[in-house]
Amino acid sequence: MNDDNLPAHCTGTRHMTASRSILAPALSATLPGTWQLQSRIDVTATGERLAEPSLGADPVALLIYDRSGHFAAQFMRRDRSVVIPDGPGGAKNNSRAQGGYDAYFGTYAIDDEKGTVTQTLLAALSPENVGHVLTRAMEVQGDTLVIRLETTAGDGTAVTRTLTWQRVG
Repeated sequence: MNDDNLPAHCTGTRHMTASRSILAPALSATLPGTWQLQSRIDVTATGERLAEPSLGADPVALLIYDRSGHFAAQFMRRDRSVVIPDGPGGAKNNSRAQGGYDAYFGTYAIDDEKGTVTQTLLAALSPENVGHVLTRAMEVQGDTLVIRLETTAGDGTAVTRTLTWQRVG
């Protein structure tokens, strides 16, 4: 079966299995909604897990993508009762938290073929992040969104960050 034989509502990306191809829904069809953070994990190239000090190992976060191409993200350190160090300035492909909080919003574009989302920050808590363009690899399976990005830890160590989200709206 080729894509030309599919009904108009069956848009998606073809994934191959050992026995047959399966048409998975396109990211552009599955991403819009409201997402609550389940985990945020940074791992070095050697497999060492690093805790990011400004937001902590278990932050609270909400991520919203609407169908018109706008998004908003907010992250907060779960315990803000102590003095929180600001996140690293100039981290590769990432924004900077202040006082245990990070927030930004803007527009986004999806590349269904690559499984990526490119976000343009129209506003951000940290002034140096306004106007940044951030690209993320994303995958939605059911009500779970997984985002992967390459960034740097506070000491400059390269890390792969994996954020797992649960759909809440």
